[in-house]
Amino acid sequence: MPPMKPPKRPHAPARLRRSPWLLVATQVGAERGRLVPLAAALVLSTLLPLVGPRLTAEFVDRATGGAPLDALLGLGAAYLAVAVAGQVAGIAATTAASGAAWRTTNRLREQVAGHAMRLDMGFHGRHTPGEMIERVDGDLLGLTQFISGFVARALSSVLLLAGTLVLVWRVDWRVGGLLAALVALGATVLITAQRRVVPYASAIREETAQMFGAVEERLAAAEEVRANGAARHAVRRFHEAAERVWSADVRFQVRGGAVLAGTNLLFAVGTAVLLGVGILLRQWGVISVGTIVLLFQYAQMVRSPVEDIVGQAKELHEAGAAATRVAALLAERPAVVWRAEPVSLPATGALSLRFAGVTFAYPGDPPVLDGVDLELAAGRTLGVVGRTGSGKTTLARLALRLYDPTAGRVLLGGVDLRDAGREDLRHRARMVTQEVHLFAASVRDNVTLFDERADDAAVERALESVGLLRWLRALPDGLDTRLGAGGTGLSAGEAQLVALARVFLADPGLVVLDEASSRLDAATEMAVRAATARLLAGRTAIVIAHRLATLVGVDEVAVVEAGRIVEHGPRSALVRDDASRFARLLEGVG
Repeated sequence: MPPMKPPKRPHAPARLRRSPWLLVATQVGAERGRLVPLAAALVLSTLLPLVGPRLTAEFVDRATGGAPLDALLGLGAAYLAVAVAGQVAGIAATTAASGAAWRTTNRLREQVAGHAMRLDMGFHGRHTPGEMIERVDGDLLGLTQFISGFVARALSSVLLLAGTLVLVWRVDWRVGGLLAALVALGATVLITAQRRVVPYASAIREETAQMFGAVEERLAAAEEVRANGAARHAVRRFHEAAERVWSADVRFQVRGGAVLAGTNLLFAVGTAVLLGVGILLRQWGVISVGTIVLLFQYAQMVRSPVEDIVGQAKELHEAGAAATRVAALLAERPAVVWRAEPVSLPATGALSLRFAGVTFAYPGDPPVLDGVDLELAAGRTLGVVGRTGSGKTTLARLALRLYDPTAGRVLLGGVDLRDAGREDLRHRARMVTQEVHLFAASVRDNVTLFDERADDAAVERALESVGLLRWLRALPDGLDTRLGAGGTGLSAGEAQLVALARVFLADPGLVVLDEASSRLDAATEMAVRAATARLLAGRTAIVIAHRLATLVGVDEVAVVEAGRIVEHGPRSALVRDDASRFARLLEGVG
């Protein structure tokens, strides 16, 4: 059937929309135990350079005053010691900031990935895997660079500016006031520029996410694209996406470059004015030549941190855009809400399934299912047939609570699925589709889905149940043998059997097979059908298939048309009834 349309996007909480940086600050707060040594290294690496100009001024004044060589060498040695100590403190600060940044963003990465996995199918229908990769990795990498680089520089710059202004004010209040005015003007320019440049940084992130989505989509269909001669079209579409990213980046760079050039000019003019004032004060006999040198160096030291902040503006703006997007993702609320105190499903055995007046529709669209009433006793197998788009797969997804019905109830084991617990339902109901996903991990992890509670004996029994024990024993490392991403090295039949082994291991009370053998050759399908028959024995099951041969062993059949159950009954009775829709379908196949 066509891809399911998502429900309307939920609104993000206002707190996160207003202040996405609150998210980052909360994560950084977890590093508070390590922030003390980081702050100490940062203070030392910032304040030690302020001593250098004082030593230089003293050196110039003593040299011009005819001081002995020993005194000048002593000043030179002191200058060198201060410079080395500042560099060591700077390296320590950078290392500590980088470690804190990675730990912070890795925690956030885990939080974002876990949250994305918990969101419902409607959300994932709106976003491609490439977009999710960009959110979980690309955006958070930008935040890592921001925290480790820009934050340390920003704090250092605040200390450096404050220290410089205090020292210059002590030399001469007129020069100190002029320098403070220059800093205030530069800060105003920076803040104004930040507000104007952020939308362009956000546009880069948006276009990059779209490009990753396009790349992922085309790589996933690489074989079909090449086989049908669509490679040129796929490459052209990628070039178009890459060009949009380039265009967005050019717009950002032009505006960011204008900000940088304007700030450079501002501080160049400001330094020239400060030197002019210093010369006048020297002529009036207020300050010495060494003090003019000191003022010049302090002016340069004020300029450097401000220019550094402007130079890091791209990271700041991109980090702001990334924080906004990550916060928006975390603010997404799933349409399927689980109860804090759920009702437990029956712990063992097959589960009955009932659809009571179930209607399902997306906002603004006609119903996909309309008034469905269907009951399946525990231990019975139901085959569902119907045209593409009739609502078969939607029925299966509602049975697993991947969506909630618009109206009516779905009951499993007598429990309304809205009252059931997430973990309980995922343990007691399982699904196998034709699109089996295998991970780049060991055979054990692919069968257990990384559940460490399952022992090896149980995993081997599950593989034996689907006829893969001989295959397992032929592997070089047994259960520890690593499979390639996407099941590289396995046939489609073997991948399908591994998927069935997952269900055997879970031992659910309800199994949903959504066209689980529709893409296999006849011989492989026979093996899968035999394993499926063993799996469904004693369990409640829904089997959805276009090929009616798949439904040979089912107990009951339901025919779906335009979102309604138009026929339901025992398979044997429907086959004998020449007037039944199912019998006519079988005649059409024959």
